[in-house]
Amino acid sequence: HLIGNMWFLWLAGFVLEDVWGRALYTVFYFVAGAVALQIYAMTNAGSQTPTIGASGAVAALMGAFLVRFPKMKIKLVWLIALRVLRFQTAAYWLLPLWLVMEVFYGSMLGNSSGVAHWAHVGGFVFGAIVGVALGYSGLEHTVNKTMDKKIGIIDREIRQASELLEHGKLDEARTILNTLLAKKPDSIDALGMLREIQRRRSEDAGYLETTAKLCAACLKERSYEAAWHEYQDFLQAGGTKLPTPIWLNLCRGLEEQQNFDAALSEYNKLIAAYPTERQSLMAQLQAAGVCLKRLNRPQEALKFYQAAASSPIPHLDLDATIQLGIKSATTALSSSKASSATSGA
Repeated sequence: HLIGNMWFLWLAGFVLEDVWGRALYTVFYFVAGAVALQIYAMTNAGSQTPTIGASGAVAALMGAFLVRFPKMKIKLVWLIALRVLRFQTAAYWLLPLWLVMEVFYGSMLGNSSGVAHWAHVGGFVFGAIVGVALGYSGLEHTVNKTMDKKIGIIDREIRQASELLEHGKLDEARTILNTLLAKKPDSIDALGMLREIQRRRSEDAGYLETTAKLCAACLKERSYEAAWHEYQDFLQAGGTKLPTPIWLNLCRGLEEQQNFDAALSEYNKLIAAYPTERQSLMAQLQAAGVCLKRLNRPQEALKFYQAAASSPIPHLDLDATIQLGIKSATTALSSSKASSATSGA
């Protein structure tokens, strides 16, 4: 239940916070939570069960999200018969369906389920009403103008492209995004929207190229989990190998996360995919270090160092490092064998 609340808080909350600004968003959130709990209290006046949680406020965000962005696509993942099914649906389909389910459960189960369904319903309806009211009042527009002065031209262009994308004006959105990316090539928002256009247009090659750039942009921000997610999308879309600088940085990111087995696996893939490039040699040294210092596999480390020593890639500047690695791996391997012999005796 908590995970579900946090997921929907992120889903609807970050978009509305960008549109309304932090102050208005915060006031809305707390007022919505109080209203949702009051509605629940009215529908369960005789209940002696304590109520705790913020799901009524989260439901209000969902209601406001629905009226503000009814056509925005929401990605869903379903696990059916051990198979993962991914698809997208518009908010105007998904969120009303959720509301109907809450009304049904609230009517059938009341307070017996341990979930405050009527707080969800009350919060959702309140959020939808306030979302419409803010749109008509002009307050949202005023907040947007104030924010635009603070965040500058780049975020204004992102917003323009997002609105064009919502209304299916893909060519106009692409023009804005390409102009923005010429100025700021690592913009994650711009790359994400450009990739969505490429997905809708079935531009497979462009989709893969943009996904690789997204992975690189996430790595630059040190958002390693996001970078790994983009890499998985790249593979699922039919990509086989990232550009070498991006792939090498991804492997190093996995090391920083202490995911050493995954890092070693990706180093091996990079080495096999680009046997004649400098980054492949660097990957051999990195993989050797992981085996020697992190995974306690001196035999594998020695193989990587020896492969680097015999590599046709020019590596005069790395010879001292390679020879030191060979010596360290050989010493560690000898110690390991001696320890095993002692244990056996």
